[in-house]
Amino acid sequence: MAVVDFSAPSRLPRFHIIDLLSGRQRALLVAHGRGSDPDHSGWLEHFSNAPGSQASSAGAYLTGDLYIGKHGRSRRLMGLDPGNSNAEARAIVIHAASYVTPALAAEVGKLGRSEGCLAVAQDNLEEILATLGSGRLIYVDKV
Repeated sequence: MAVVDFSAPSRLPRFHIIDLLSGRQRALLVAHGRGSDPDHSGWLEHFSNAPGSQASSAGAYLTGDLYIGKHGRSRRLMGLDPGNSNAEARAIVIHAASYVTPALAAEVGKLGRSEGCLAVAQDNLEEILATLGSGRLIYVDKV
């Protein structure tokens, strides 16, 4: 499973993949939606489930199928809570993005922003897609 902790700034690893059997975890960079950070401060300010909001949505997600779209290999996400019930209609997915890199986080102090998707570094995409196969749980929130 994975936990995305959007209470941290985007320059820090916030996508925590957890192996429930061994207890091991790995933390990776992940972007939040531009609608959640309108001033591009690097901090998620709020969530939205509204179509067109370009914001990240909080709650539990179930991972779905892989597909190839405008961002290359991606994994569909299904929202399981009222706060993310529009995830499929909004095409909220896991995909790689050029604006998510350790170098950018170090140089600029923040990542770029998605349109609400869980955008990750290209170097981490295959690991994430393989580890979080179809039917896995991802929980997104801000403490």
